[in-house]
Amino acid sequence: MAGAGSDEDILDLDIAELGRRLRDGRLSSLGLVERTLRRIAECDPAYLAFYAVATDQALANATKADAELGAGHDRGPLHGIPVGIKDMIDVAGLATTANAPGRRDALAVEDAEVVKRLREGGAVIIGKLATYEWGTVGPDKRGLFPPARNPWSLEHITGGSSSGCAVAVAGGLLRTSIGSDTGGSVRGPAFYCGVVGFKPTTGSVSKHGALTMSPSMDHIGPMSRTVAEAAVTFDVIAGRSGEEAATRLLGRPVAGLKIGYARNWFACDHQVMPAVVVAVDAAVSLLSQLGAEVTEIELPDYPSLEVAAAAILHKESFDFHADALRNHPEAYGRRAFLSLAAGFAVTDAELATARQIGSDFTRAVNRLLTGSDVIVTVGALTTALEVARFEKEAVWTPMRTIGFNISGHPVLAMPVGFHEGLPIGMQIVGRHDDEARVVQVGHAFEQASDFSLQRPPKP
Repeated sequence: MAGAGSDEDILDLDIAELGRRLRDGRLSSLGLVERTLRRIAECDPAYLAFYAVATDQALANATKADAELGAGHDRGPLHGIPVGIKDMIDVAGLATTANAPGRRDALAVEDAEVVKRLREGGAVIIGKLATYEWGTVGPDKRGLFPPARNPWSLEHITGGSSSGCAVAVAGGLLRTSIGSDTGGSVRGPAFYCGVVGFKPTTGSVSKHGALTMSPSMDHIGPMSRTVAEAAVTFDVIAGRSGEEAATRLLGRPVAGLKIGYARNWFACDHQVMPAVVVAVDAAVSLLSQLGAEVTEIELPDYPSLEVAAAAILHKESFDFHADALRNHPEAYGRRAFLSLAAGFAVTDAELATARQIGSDFTRAVNRLLTGSDVIVTVGALTTALEVARFEKEAVWTPMRTIGFNISGHPVLAMPVGFHEGLPIGMQIVGRHDDEARVVQVGHAFEQASDFSLQRPPKP
C-alpha cells in the first residue's frame, strides 16, 4: 500500500531507498510530503529551522510528482523528494529575507537557478530555512527571526550562516537541503550539527538568484544526512551526469589512494580541543586501515590566510552593500550592519595584498594535490559553543574553512566523532572539479564508521 509505514520509519530512510519505494508504489510523494509536514509541525517549534513552509505548493508539487512517475516520466533521483532552501536563495512566491529587517516582504518573482534545477529534477520545495542575517555574524536574537537551535543541544550554537539547513537535516526534518558558503557557511553548521556539507568547486553551481555576500567567495552547495545524498543533490543542482557526476565513484574502495593529512593546521593550535585532535587522527587512521596511503603534509600558515580572506570578504561585502548601508541603515540589524560596514576600512593596497596571499595559497594547494588524491584536515577546532556566549557580542568561532573559498577547491565536511554529546567534523579537499574523488573518500569513511547513523535526542 502506497501510504504504509510510520512517519518515524519512512522519514529516516535515505533518498535512494525513498526513491525505490516511490517507484515501486510502496510510497507516494504526497504521503512523504505529508509526513514531512507533520514532523516539521511537531519538531520545528523547538528547532526553529524554517522561516516559511510552502504547504500548499509542496502538496501540489508532490501530487504532480506522483502523476509523472505513474506515467513513466522519471526526472531522476530527487523526483518526489522534499528539499529545503536557505533563505538567501530565491524561491518564487516566497520572501527571500536573509533574516534582515528590511527584507521581510522581499517576495521572489522567480526561482533561483538551483531551485529551477531542483524542480526540473522533480524535487518538492518545502520551504525556506534559517540563516544568520545576510550570512554574517550570529546567532543574533535581534534578527527578523530567532536563531535556529542545534538539535544535539538547544543551548549550543548551530554555526552559520546556513543554520536552518543543518538543523533541518540533523533534526530529521529533511534528508537534504541547499545552503550557501562564503567563508564556511555550509561547512561550519555541518561540523556543529553533525551532518554532511558540500562546498563544490567555484563556478560549478550557478549563483543566479542567490543574494550576494562576497562575489569571488560565494558558493552554493548541499547539506545532507549522508555523503551519498549530498553527492546526488550536487549532481542535480550542478547538472552533472555520467563521467562528470560526483556520484560516479560511490562505493569504490580507497585502497591505494593517496591522502595528504594537513595536521599542522590544528594539532598544536592553542584553541583546539584535545578531543578534536583525537577524533580527526582516528578518522585518518581509519582511512589508512581501509588501504589509503596517508602522508602528513603542511598547508601554508592559516592565521595569515584567514586575515587575508577576511579582508577580501569584508571589502567585497561592503562594496555590494555600501549604498544601502548609507541610505537605509534601518534595513539591517546592528551586528550585520557593523560586520558589513567593516569593509570600509580595507584599503585597495590591503585588498591587493590579500588577493596575492589567496593566489599563493591556491597554488600551494594545487601543488600538494599533485602528490595527493585528496587533502584531509580538521573542520572546526572546537565543538559548538554555548549560545549564551553570543548574547552580548559576536564571538569568532575557530574554523579552518575560509581559505578554500578563495582557492575554490571542492570540500566535503562530515562528522568524525562526538565530545560530550556534540559533533566533531573534518574536511576532505579535492582537486578542482574532482568532486567525485572527494565523495569517494568521504563515503568510504562513512560506510566504515557509524557517525552518520547517530541521531540527536528528540526535542
